[in-house]
Amino acid sequence: MGYSRRTFLEMASVAAASELLPEARARAQQAPPHAGARPPNIVFMLADDHRWDALGCMGNPVIQTPNLDKLGQDGVVFDNHFTTTPICCASRASYMLSQYAGTNGIYDFATPLSPEQVASAYWTHLKQAGYEVGFIGKFGVGKTMPSGSFDYWKGFPGQGNYFPQGPQGPHLSHIIRGQAQEFIRSAAQAQRPFCLSISFKAPHVQDQSPRQYLPAPEMLDLYKDVTIPPVHRAPGSDIDRLPLSLQHSESRHRWGVRFATEALYQESVKGYYSLIAGNDTTVAAVRSTLREVGLAENTIIIYSADHGICNGEHGLAGKWYPYEEDIRIPLLVYDPRQAASERGTRRRAMTLNIDLHPTLLELAGLRPPPTAQGQSLAGLLHEDDPDFRSVFFIEHDFPDNGWIPSSEAIRTERWKYTRWTGHTRPVTAFPAPYTAQAAPYEELYDLANDPYEMHNLIDQPQVARQQQALSSYRTQWSESVHGMRGKTGRWTQPIQTADLRRDGLLS
Repeated sequence: MGYSRRTFLEMASVAAASELLPEARARAQQAPPHAGARPPNIVFMLADDHRWDALGCMGNPVIQTPNLDKLGQDGVVFDNHFTTTPICCASRASYMLSQYAGTNGIYDFATPLSPEQVASAYWTHLKQAGYEVGFIGKFGVGKTMPSGSFDYWKGFPGQGNYFPQGPQGPHLSHIIRGQAQEFIRSAAQAQRPFCLSISFKAPHVQDQSPRQYLPAPEMLDLYKDVTIPPVHRAPGSDIDRLPLSLQHSESRHRWGVRFATEALYQESVKGYYSLIAGNDTTVAAVRSTLREVGLAENTIIIYSADHGICNGEHGLAGKWYPYEEDIRIPLLVYDPRQAASERGTRRRAMTLNIDLHPTLLELAGLRPPPTAQGQSLAGLLHEDDPDFRSVFFIEHDFPDNGWIPSSEAIRTERWKYTRWTGHTRPVTAFPAPYTAQAAPYEELYDLANDPYEMHNLIDQPQVARQQQALSSYRTQWSESVHGMRGKTGRWTQPIQTADLRRDGLLS
């Protein structure tokens, strides 16, 4: 059930209309529909659990993603894109609002966007500027969805099902693909630009299914004659050095379900890759349909993900944690208006999920609201900026029963510091001294020399200065983002490049 149309109109009236560029609104509402005469159309695709290196264009020699690779060849590939919270509900809310989870307050699957948050979401600003807005697929935030705030709504709550009409029915990837084509063909007849959000379930597992990964039937044999190489990053044995809260976590349980044997590992990774292939074919269908209706030359296409996933690294499966496999995700941006010299280029700048909201608005000629905590990437489409971002904050505090330890982390280009702020449920069934762990577990990695995060340098005297500085950064950042909850003022990042330079943390 979504918000009613009347409720949406009421809450939209409180949005920051003054932040819209008047000339952009006029163009959107009055310009004729032929390409180049109005603001660009936008197709924003968001995958679930798609880690950064599960693409051919990111160097994966096994996976088959020809259409996503082509999207990168025609546009810009962002090599260092990250999520600030590696769980779907929180990360998707961060995409929608350009806010850290500590500010927007969405940590679980039940909490919906508030009316004020819907009024601040990227699609609401675009709609106010004259855009037709559509949503297809997994909404991922709350049980009550703001369906009334869209012109075209095909979203669903929760995790969804790969075969929503039963085992013999169409696969979800086919359904989403058809809905996207339907929207684009309809939008071609409209007199205004559009923003279509396509939110995949893939390549997320089908929870409770023994097979876990359920690709479309035509994808089942895609990797039939392929042997997936063993984990080349942190091996499964790395679990032995991690705290008991991780060794007994949900992530370790899922490792047993998916990767405990070689046969399970092969089946799981092949299924994961095959589900990504379904997203890849949707990219091809969208581009083909845009050409068919004459909108290809004025439609920006963006592909990213809510977070990554451990596929056996560190002896873990799933997301939630600050390890690179969980937080690093793909970002491909194709803008047909770019100069030929800018296409097929790559960017090293560190970018975040919270950056997409202001990016979408700037591409449409709009200003982001003051509550946005991300930075627009529009300028990076034209040239790289090594000073774009030097540090960012990662948090995860899912309020579950204790099987997913909470954490906060700081990452720079070279360093990553993590403080595990929560552990598995306390041991209360035994007498003292068998009680809860005494001190939070900490990790410190030198990513320049240890990119797979296998050598914890915490309390090593040679990095005492870096450890002290990063620990202080975490405290300041956490207090800052949580202190902004419920406020509407402009947020200032608490740690700046000058701080890193002062503390010897720049490479």
